[in-house]
Amino acid sequence: MNGEQPSDSGAWVVLGGVHLLNRTAPQRPDEPIVLVRVPQQEVCRPATTVIVRWDALGPCLAAALHLGGTRIGAGSIDGGDLFPDAIAGPALRALVGTETAPGLVPLCYLAEHPGGGYHAYAQVRFHPEDACFVRTTPEPVGHGPVEDLRWFEPVLTAHAESSTALNNHLRHFRKHFSGTELEFKYNLDPAPDIWAASMDLLKALRDGKLEGCRPEYRDEFQIHHTENHLFDVTGPEPEIGYASFIPTVTAGHVLKRKWFTEDAFARRERLTPGLDITPDRFGTYLTEDLGLQVRAMPPFQRVRYDIQCESMSTGHVYGIFLDRCALLTAPDVVLSQCELEYLRSRSILDHDPDEVLIEMKRIDSWLCEYFADCGWATGHTFYSKRSFLRDAITFRPDLATQ
Repeated sequence: MNGEQPSDSGAWVVLGGVHLLNRTAPQRPDEPIVLVRVPQQEVCRPATTVIVRWDALGPCLAAALHLGGTRIGAGSIDGGDLFPDAIAGPALRALVGTETAPGLVPLCYLAEHPGGGYHAYAQVRFHPEDACFVRTTPEPVGHGPVEDLRWFEPVLTAHAESSTALNNHLRHFRKHFSGTELEFKYNLDPAPDIWAASMDLLKALRDGKLEGCRPEYRDEFQIHHTENHLFDVTGPEPEIGYASFIPTVTAGHVLKRKWFTEDAFARRERLTPGLDITPDRFGTYLTEDLGLQVRAMPPFQRVRYDIQCESMSTGHVYGIFLDRCALLTAPDVVLSQCELEYLRSRSILDHDPDEVLIEMKRIDSWLCEYFADCGWATGHTFYSKRSFLRDAITFRPDLATQ
């Protein structure tokens, strides 16, 4: 893994009035901030994402200071008692006063840099159980003792410069390679119970078996169960690929288009939601409305369990999807696969997009070894659903849809 390795450097959760984040009121020199010394929470250093779970912190030394530097008081507070119900608990209230306490929130996570200064991570999600922080300082700031607060104004400035991303729910995500799907696939043979396989793989991520990665914060697992009506798009030449209609929960369909001539790692992809169209008109819509040359393929049921894997080092989020596709008219014809796909990035700092490719290769190597140990696969492939359906028709011509 690239980057610095964890050390015994100091780490703090910095608490203060929420107005210091959203600037709904000016700073006052007599208002308190609280430095809560915590065990190092980064999975790697410097990280992009840091997760703090309050009840895992144990007893923490908390020091309250006025912004002008005057020390107000100090005490030991158990991490689980800091923010019950996401509201400052009694010990914090006693430290900062009952008038200030209601507006108190985690402002940032502060990590001491071994060479001096501090890396700052803005709070982007805050709950009674935990909080999520994203790094805002590309380089360490504020050299000197932490209580000198030399880091404070640079940290607030960095937050203000990215406030529209940091102060809005989930807007801190960005996506590289927009409109392109990047994906490794693994054909699982013999086909495992994908539920049990998903749970074991998810546990491995929780236990830190994939270095630098953890399940995505508060979105670690999803379940999908859909029907797919896929058409092989054979022309015109620029449109070759496939078109798949997927019914939605409410009404209508999503049309998934992928453009490719051969199975490959990178494919152009586009989703068109909200199509009010019935299955008997799928083919007509593609040929008459979109001007495509198509061949209907056997429809299939897809059961998919999604593990969301977040790199704490880079902030990139990857999907590790285990799925089972079975033909509706021939349930014994089954494709069992895992897919590794880049999804999005939890970061406001600029990253080289090629970093995604490098990291995917590292995760691919780990998955290849993991699946080899399970006896399911020895390497990746790019074998698509289109190829699976083409092969099914080749071996069973009776499956061809008229």
